[in-house]
Amino acid sequence: MSAITSPNAIDKVFADLKASGETALIPFMTMGDPDLETSVSLVQAAEAAGAHMIELGVPYSDPLADGPVIQRASERALKNKISLVDCMSVASKARSLGVKIPFILFTYYNPALQLGLDRFFSLLQEHGFSGVIIPDLPMEEDEEVLVRAEKSGIHLIPLVAPTSDARVEKIAARASGFVYCVSSLGVTGVRSSFHEGIEKFLRTVRDAASVPICVGFGISSREQAEQLSGQCDGVIVGSAIVRKVEEELPQLCSENAGERERGIAAVQQFIADLKPRA
Repeated sequence: MSAITSPNAIDKVFADLKASGETALIPFMTMGDPDLETSVSLVQAAEAAGAHMIELGVPYSDPLADGPVIQRASERALKNKISLVDCMSVASKARSLGVKIPFILFTYYNPALQLGLDRFFSLLQEHGFSGVIIPDLPMEEDEEVLVRAEKSGIHLIPLVAPTSDARVEKIAARASGFVYCVSSLGVTGVRSSFHEGIEKFLRTVRDAASVPICVGFGISSREQAEQLSGQCDGVIVGSAIVRKVEEELPQLCSENAGERERGIAAVQQFIADLKPRA
């Protein structure tokens, strides 16, 4: 596998946003919830709502970093036997329908390992991914993945948490694409407040990183996004969007096309309402 030298789409988006003084909005969605066709439509809706890039979440049976909302979404998707390759195919289908924003795959390590790391990165390239997040792969054990990511031109995006302590600077200094900063302790989920040391934590990451920093875990409103936007380059919203999808399931699963469209439009509006003002 030869090294890829073409610019990564994630880098271009952040450069453009920096020039315009904007903060990136990065939605997360569980693929296959409630089905793959709807996931493609929701990815289209996210771009139409103003998302700058999107995390496509792979449903997993033992999601250690995920709270109850995303766990339920994974359970719904897994009932349909959604695979890692199925999730990747959503990106290709969305791209064929005109979606242009960068795609980031969010998966736990075991599905990638079971597929085989060479095939995993080959498929990420084939389906047009710009980045990958593997939340249960620590820095000390990521060499095999990192080498393949670099050769593929795909950013391996690390997570850092306030509890990472001395490791924060090391993780941030070798980051690619952006650093995913965990705003709250514990698993994903909607929260009314963030970790009390969040400002100091983000300054530490910013000082150590040569790439943009983004904040996720717990952001659920435009107000929270704007509260953090001055301290980071992007905000990641997962559980709040996945919960909105859950609320709209009767419409999204309806056999009536009009009902489905209303459900998709409701999710699109919810995402649009999260976008920080420039």
